[in-house]
Amino acid sequence: MGRIMASEMLKIKRKMILFLIFLGPIGVVALEACNFGLRYDYLTKVYKDDLWGGLINEASLLSIPTILIGLTIITSMIANIEHQTNAWKQLLALPISKTKVYTGKALLAFLLLILSCVVLAGGIIVLGLLLKFGVNIPFLYLLKMCFFPFLASLPFLALQIWLAITMKNQAIPLTVGIMGTIISMYSMNFPNWVPWKWPLLVNDLEKAVYSIVASIVIGLLLYLVSHLDFHRKEVR
Repeated sequence: MGRIMASEMLKIKRKMILFLIFLGPIGVVALEACNFGLRYDYLTKVYKDDLWGGLINEASLLSIPTILIGLTIITSMIANIEHQTNAWKQLLALPISKTKVYTGKALLAFLLLILSCVVLAGGIIVLGLLLKFGVNIPFLYLLKMCFFPFLASLPFLALQIWLAITMKNQAIPLTVGIMGTIISMYSMNFPNWVPWKWPLLVNDLEKAVYSIVASIVIGLLLYLVSHLDFHRKEVR
């Protein structure tokens, strides 16, 4: 797996993937900089009891659709490297198991998106310090709001990597991902069992951990199903 991951990293070296990984979180932070810059007096009055919490909440609202659309684009670009060069047959002809090939693609997408969450957390800290919110940064809450929405999006990551790898026409995975993002933005009043609601970390029990656990379980199940389908189907 180490060699496979090294190979995957080389493949994306000259692609726009790494640029997009940084563009998403930096874009969120830049929008919040504009938001607080233009409405500084109003927002600091609204969040006067918890300035850092207000900044983190505002950024989190933007980060959720960014994560969903980001994982859609990233998985498509990772899979499209082989699709564009018609290299799937050559890749699968190598003495490497399909399991490792598929897992390598999925793991690469997961790690890249984790990196994006790290950049987001760092960007929020820098912005808060520039806005002079003090040094009492609520790190646990910051990490929760930066990483939990992504962990609650794992079923969509599993679904998108499945569609992107098994379909040469990337318009279909992209359309599915974009539609999912739009649905998630209006899913606040959906039943708790609807996956599109999970990234919002909202449920009747008011415990974000339930959304995370449900996402991990369904995400793993989808990964196993997609992995079996990849073994069975011939990717062209």
